[in-house]
Amino acid sequence: MSEIVIAILSFSGTLLGTFGGILTSAKLTNYRIEQLEKKVEKHNHFAERIPVIEEQIKVSNHRISDLESEVQKCKTD
Repeated sequence: MSEIVIAILSFSGTLLGTFGGILTSAKLTNYRIEQLEKKVEKHNHFAERIPVIEEQIKVSNHRISDLESEVQKCKTD
Protein backbone atom coordinates (compact mmCIF):
# COMPACT_ATOMS: atom_id res chain seq x y z
CA MET A 1 0.00 0.00 0.00
CA SER A 2 2.81 2.42 0.84
CA GLU A 3 4.39 1.79 -2.57
CA ILE A 4 1.19 2.99 -4.23
CA VAL A 5 1.11 6.17 -2.12
CA ILE A 6 4.78 6.84 -2.90
CA ALA A 7 4.15 6.25 -6.61
CA ILE A 8 1.15 8.62 -6.57
CA LEU A 9 3.15 11.30 -4.72
CA SER A 10 6.06 10.88 -7.15
CA PHE A 11 3.72 11.10 -10.12
CA SER A 12 2.00 14.23 -8.76
CA GLY A 13 5.40 15.84 -8.05
CA THR A 14 6.51 15.04 -11.58
CA LEU A 15 3.31 16.56 -13.00
CA LEU A 16 3.68 19.72 -10.92
CA GLY A 17 7.32 20.09 -11.91
CA THR A 18 6.57 19.54 -15.57
CA PHE A 19 3.69 22.03 -15.68
CA GLY A 20 5.71 24.55 -13.66
CA GLY A 21 8.51 24.28 -16.19
CA ILE A 22 6.13 24.66 -19.09
CA LEU A 23 4.53 27.76 -17.56
CA THR A 24 7.90 29.33 -16.79
CA SER A 25 9.12 28.62 -20.31
CA ALA A 26 5.94 30.10 -21.80
CA LYS A 27 6.32 33.27 -19.73
CA LEU A 28 9.95 33.66 -20.83
CA THR A 29 9.01 33.08 -24.46
CA ASN A 30 6.22 35.67 -24.29
CA TYR A 31 8.58 38.19 -22.70
CA ARG A 32 11.19 37.67 -25.42
CA ILE A 33 8.55 37.99 -28.15
CA GLU A 34 7.38 41.29 -26.64
CA GLN A 35 10.96 42.59 -26.64
CA LEU A 36 11.40 41.58 -30.28
CA GLU A 37 8.12 43.28 -31.19
CA LYS A 38 9.40 46.50 -29.61
CA LYS A 39 12.60 46.28 -31.64
CA VAL A 40 10.65 45.67 -34.85
CA GLU A 41 8.38 48.62 -34.10
CA LYS A 42 11.41 50.84 -33.54
CA HIS A 43 12.91 49.64 -36.81
CA ASN A 44 9.65 50.32 -38.66
CA HIS A 45 9.65 53.92 -37.43
CA PHE A 46 13.19 54.26 -38.73
CA ALA A 47 12.12 52.83 -42.10
CA GLU A 48 9.32 55.41 -42.29
CA ARG A 49 11.81 58.24 -41.75
CA ILE A 50 14.22 57.16 -44.50
CA PRO A 51 12.18 58.66 -47.39
CA VAL A 52 11.98 61.97 -45.49
CA ILE A 53 15.73 61.97 -44.99
CA GLU A 54 16.29 61.14 -48.66
CA GLU A 55 14.11 64.07 -49.70
CA GLN A 56 16.01 66.40 -47.38
CA ILE A 57 19.31 65.22 -48.86
CA LYS A 58 17.98 65.81 -52.36
CA VAL A 59 16.98 69.37 -51.44
CA SER A 60 20.35 69.99 -49.78
CA ASN A 61 22.20 68.70 -52.82
CA HIS A 62 20.17 71.01 -55.04
CA ARG A 63 20.97 73.98 -52.81
CA ILE A 64 24.66 73.09 -52.82
CA SER A 65 24.61 72.91 -56.62
CA ASP A 66 22.97 76.34 -56.77
CA LEU A 67 25.61 77.78 -54.44
CA GLU A 68 28.42 76.24 -56.47
CA SER A 69 26.93 77.78 -59.60
CA GLU A 70 26.85 81.18 -57.91
CA VAL A 71 30.46 80.82 -56.82
CA GLN A 72 31.47 79.94 -60.37
CA LYS A 73 29.62 83.01 -61.67
CA CYS A 74 31.40 85.23 -59.16
CA LYS A 75 34.81 83.81 -60.13
CA THR A 76 34.21 84.50 -63.81
CA ASP A 77 33.08 88.08 -63.24
